[in-house]
Amino acid sequence: MTVAPAPTVTLDNRFARELPELAVAWRAEGAPDPRLLVLNEPLARDLGLDPAALAAPEGLRLLTGAAVPAGATPVAQGYAGHQFGGYSPRLGDGRALLLGELVDAAGRARDLHLKGSGRTPWARGGDGLAAVGPMLREYVVSEAMHALGIPTTRSLAVVATGRGVRRETVLPGAVLARVAASHLRVGSFQYAGASGDTELLRRLADHAIARHYPEAAQAENPHLALFDAVLAAQASLVASWMLVGFVHGVMNTDNMTISGETIDYGPCAFMEGFDVAAVYSSIDEGGRYAYGNQPLVAEWNLARLAEALLPLFSDDQERAVELAMSSLGAYRPLHAAAWLNGMRAKLGLPAGLDDAVAAPLVNDLLELLQAARADFTSFFRDLARAARGQAEPVRGWFLDLAGIDSWLERWRALEPDADAMDRVNPVYIPRNERVEEALAAATAGDLAPLDQLLQVLARPYDERAGLERYAEPAAEGSGPYRRFCGT
Repeated sequence: MTVAPAPTVTLDNRFARELPELAVAWRAEGAPDPRLLVLNEPLARDLGLDPAALAAPEGLRLLTGAAVPAGATPVAQGYAGHQFGGYSPRLGDGRALLLGELVDAAGRARDLHLKGSGRTPWARGGDGLAAVGPMLREYVVSEAMHALGIPTTRSLAVVATGRGVRRETVLPGAVLARVAASHLRVGSFQYAGASGDTELLRRLADHAIARHYPEAAQAENPHLALFDAVLAAQASLVASWMLVGFVHGVMNTDNMTISGETIDYGPCAFMEGFDVAAVYSSIDEGGRYAYGNQPLVAEWNLARLAEALLPLFSDDQERAVELAMSSLGAYRPLHAAAWLNGMRAKLGLPAGLDDAVAAPLVNDLLELLQAARADFTSFFRDLARAARGQAEPVRGWFLDLAGIDSWLERWRALEPDADAMDRVNPVYIPRNERVEEALAAATAGDLAPLDQLLQVLARPYDERAGLERYAEPAAEGSGPYRRFCGT
């Protein structure tokens, strides 16, 4: 019998080395009976890792943190954060570990990070563990986001631990191996800023510049240029979420990355019936993180980042505030432009069309969608059919037929490109019913529905025969969908 070799992994400990004040050296609890549930083989190869070796016993020890490569320094990262608007000065990785950094095929540094690997000094009373369902949810949604072309952390693997996790009942436990450009967050800067150690703040900012925005180092004010770059990345990111109906659900400052990647898929969901007030988090009773509030919440989070960076913008406090406010003022125009450009693409509008024509067309459509609660994803695929002369599927979403007919007449006059629309409007998203179905089966030991769902979501724009159920909207009367934080 051939035994797969142990995975050859070289992990740098640059974060721990350069920012020891934000890192607590720690080891994972390990897994008593590890079993691979899902492995992202293309991502593994892109990271220079052998999928067969990762799937072997020693590879599973690496993926659960029990085996640490020579020279690596696993750490739990420290950060602060505003959670639903309330400030927590000490959060950190309560159940996660940064194993280290590796280099992918494109020469880019990537974090290898574990979630659900056991309690750390930041755990604050939690057990440090995670259940199979939520870890597979992050795998499914993050890989779907990647396939949709939206910047995101990636999922390398989910490994069942063989350990029970007590929640409302005892659930099978798992560890997620996650890959990211980095795990630097707005909360990282809040933590460093609150320490009063300006030199630590400066080292953190310089680390972020070198890791993500090296061109900022050449700017007249490098740390202001860093803030501008993060702001632009987040303005684009939130617009890209909204263009596919994604609701993050927990946009705390510790869940906003410096890199501009989506992170921490907790009470998230893809909106089905269009509603700017859509909320899926069970604890977001006030709708702080509702679909339509996401741009303003991102701006609020960026203001907290600016506050933390003020000592680096200028030695003069008034001047620092003035610079921060000026930079922050660019957020709304950047987000609005990214959103409108994305909507123009979704509608197949011709290049060069004046915004004075495009913007009212978009806004009027959103009002119609809101009134009808039309399925956001299905509507745009049906709209491409309308561009080809088949209007009835689109009309079927509306009671206000006069309203949609009038809008369609205006839109058709612009000669929309149906093929271009199909390239940006997905057929398949992680629909809540299909995701829950796959996770329930996987938790019970049947991985086939999960594997099928992942194959479907890997090609979201390609309509395929036999996969109709993955494109079906939620059944009428199925009730509000709710997800839970702390999963």
